[in-house]
Amino acid sequence: MYDYDLVVVGSANADLVIGVERRPAAGETVLGSDLAVHPGGKGANQAVAAARLGARTALVARVGEDPHGRLLLDSLSSAGVDTSAVAAGRAPTGVALITVDPSGDNSIVVSPGANGRLTPGDARAAERVLRSAPVVSAQLEIPLETVTEAVRLLAPGTRFVLNPSPPRELPAELLEACDPLIVNEHEARVIAGDGTLGDGPEEWARALLALGPRSVVVTLGAGGAVTAEADGGVTRVPSVTVDAVDTTGAGDAFTAALAWRLGLGESLPVAAGYAARVGAAAVTREGAQASYPTAEEVAAL
Repeated sequence: MYDYDLVVVGSANADLVIGVERRPAAGETVLGSDLAVHPGGKGANQAVAAARLGARTALVARVGEDPHGRLLLDSLSSAGVDTSAVAAGRAPTGVALITVDPSGDNSIVVSPGANGRLTPGDARAAERVLRSAPVVSAQLEIPLETVTEAVRLLAPGTRFVLNPSPPRELPAELLEACDPLIVNEHEARVIAGDGTLGDGPEEWARALLALGPRSVVVTLGAGGAVTAEADGGVTRVPSVTVDAVDTTGAGDAFTAALAWRLGLGESLPVAAGYAARVGAAAVTREGAQASYPTAEEVAAL
């Protein structure tokens, strides 16, 4: 019935990664490891993560006509992602500057580059692709108006999954389309406003659900996740204990796995449980896309 299992609308970046003993304070210089360059960006990450799991996946994005752009296109294609809706030009490929400390925690600064030139017109040009999957996912490393336009183009019955990262205030039209809205604690507080979330993740999920999404998932890292649905209550989803090496891109792996499993007809808590295992597997390896597991590796976890 569908050409794809999942279509991702989002960013594609080159990740420039340096390991550090500790992140510098203001005005301080610290020495780090050799620079490593990896394909990344939340959109490309999600597309590769889903394809690695076995989903038929397409990406709607924009890269530069430069070596970083070619790196991304090669990585996407080798993972099995359809890149027919990835445009090139208008600006250099986006770049993420990432420092990773010994615990695996990271800090990231993003230069959007071509991602900032992914326009509503690009979404309209990709309408056939957007209407060719049961689930479409997006993030906010591309212009908000492009995400909104993509939602308007979806076929009736298509499920829209949004991870609002980096977070910002969302219009009601976009919030009401989310099924689910996927956030961590920081993103939840930005979207809902400090002081309105309550004392724990279950209360955060309920508060966000009251803003209009059809469902909500709050991710808790090693603590798993909480799901909330208007007609299904609130469910705590456990994670898997692993030795974390690098958390870069783990949230993208979680979102991709969740979106794919929802498209297969799984319930939100069951899909979130699977996604938590995928995210746990991803943090045991360095990098973003290079860390994403196959379905067989997730089953063995």
